[in-house]
Amino acid sequence: MAVCGPRECTDAQAEAARQVGTLLAQAGAVVICGGGTGVMAAVAAGARSAGGTVIGIRPGPDASDASPDLSATIVTNLGEARNAVIVWSADAVIAVGGSWGTLSEIALARRRGGVPVVVLDGWRVVGPDGEMVDDGTAYVGSPEEAVRAALP
Repeated sequence: MAVCGPRECTDAQAEAARQVGTLLAQAGAVVICGGGTGVMAAVAAGARSAGGTVIGIRPGPDASDASPDLSATIVTNLGEARNAVIVWSADAVIAVGGSWGTLSEIALARRRGGVPVVVLDGWRVVGPDGEMVDDGTAYVGSPEEAVRAALP
């Protein structure tokens, strides 16, 4: 299960991500994230605290800035293109909060199709007419709802 979110997030988003990580680990899911700070570090800490496995997909040429709570780090040297690696490696994508990178991960996941995409306290896509796009994305209000919507 991929959990995406900004490296600069609010305290509430960090706490939500931590809870998502804990709940996913308790359900036996492997968590994939960007492996950095903010939402990524929070979800890693949550999953690790529950004995879970957390894989971090880093954008740079080394793992020197990776979260200490990762079980394993994959160094890609792909920059933001690593977002595609995260999305294509997951059975579902949960976005907590929003940044441009997070929006790209949501878009890649929707474009991929066939995987649940869940948004908690993040981007809502509207069309040219100003109406919210109904593309199957689940917009939820709590970590528990996010995990329920993501798990099969």
